[in-house]
Amino acid sequence: MAIDLRSDTVTRPSAAMREAAAGADVGDDVYGEDPTVNELEAAAAERVGTEDALYVPTGTMGNQIAARVHADRGEEIILDRESHVYCWELGGLAQLSGLQPRPVDAADAVPTPEQFASAYVEESLHRAGTGLLALENTHNGRGGVAVPPESISVAAAAAHDRGVSVHLDGARLFNACVALDVAPERMVRDVDSVLFCLSKGLGAPVGSILAGDAAFVAEARRVRKLFGGGMRQAGLIAAPGLLALENVDRLETDHENAAALASGLDDVDGLRASDPDTNIVQVFTDELGVDAETFVDACEERGVLGGVHGPYLTRFCTHLDVTREDVEAAVERVAAVAADLRE
Repeated sequence: MAIDLRSDTVTRPSAAMREAAAGADVGDDVYGEDPTVNELEAAAAERVGTEDALYVPTGTMGNQIAARVHADRGEEIILDRESHVYCWELGGLAQLSGLQPRPVDAADAVPTPEQFASAYVEESLHRAGTGLLALENTHNGRGGVAVPPESISVAAAAAHDRGVSVHLDGARLFNACVALDVAPERMVRDVDSVLFCLSKGLGAPVGSILAGDAAFVAEARRVRKLFGGGMRQAGLIAAPGLLALENVDRLETDHENAAALASGLDDVDGLRASDPDTNIVQVFTDELGVDAETFVDACEERGVLGGVHGPYLTRFCTHLDVTREDVEAAVERVAAVAADLRE
C-alpha cells in the first residue's frame, strides 16, 4: 500500500466526523440559517480571538476573498515571492481582484520592515499605491517554517504605519502555534484577517475559516457569494469542521513524524533533508544527480508519494493518516530508490 506524503490535504475524515456529518442540523447558510455553520463560525472566531469568522469552501477562496475586501482594484499587494497566494492560486489576485503582486524575497518567510518600505508605493496620479501586505504561517514554500508572532507583529506594524491592511494566510496556522507553543490569539493579534484550513492536518474533509473583525467578515460574506461560495445546507460539511478544531494538539505527532522522516532521509547517501519546523520535509536530490520529477516518479513506483517543488526539491508532508511505522517504511523505500538511482 502506498504511503501518501504528497500533502496533509489527503487526510480522510474519521468515523466520528462521518457520523457528525450524517446527523448535522442544517438550514440555508446563505440566509444565515444553518445552525451548524453558525456554531462552527462562532467556535472558530473564539479559537483565534477575532470578532467574527466565515466558513469558506477552500483556503484559496478565503485568501482571495480577503484580498478583494482589503484592497482596491489596481493596487499592489506586497508578499513573499514563494508565498502560496502568489505561486499556487492561479493568478487569482489579478484575475479576481485586479491586484498587482509586488513580490519580495523574504528569506526568513516574512518581509522585513525594510523590505516592506522598499516595496511600498505611495498612491499618486500615476501609481495606484500599495493596498495590502500578505503574510503566511506556516510558510509552505519555505518548507513549513513556523514564523514567530514577533515577526508577524513587526511586519504588520510596518504596514499599518502606512495605512496598509495585513492578511495572514494561516492555512497551517495551528501547526505554527503548536511548534512554537504560542496561542492562536497571539499569533493573529496584529493582522487584519486570517485564513486557516480545517481540511489539512486537522482532518476535516472540506472547508476553511476566514476570520477578522465584524465589518471585515460582513463584507467577506458578500464577496464569498460573488465568488460562488454561498452554500446552502452546508452543516453537513461544517459538522466535521467542529471536530477538526479539537485536533489541534495532535499536530505535535505530525511534527515528530516529520522530524523522524527528515532524519532518516538525510542519512541516505545522495539526499539532503531539511530540519523541519512542522510537518513539511524538503528533500534535495542535486547531490544524487537526479531531478525531483525523476525522483518522485521512482518513489511512487516504490510506494511512497511525494510532490515536486523545484528542479531538485521534493516535498514530503506528514499528517494524521501517517504513523511512525509508515515513516520508517518510507525511509526504507526511499533509501532503496536512491540506491537504484545511484547505479
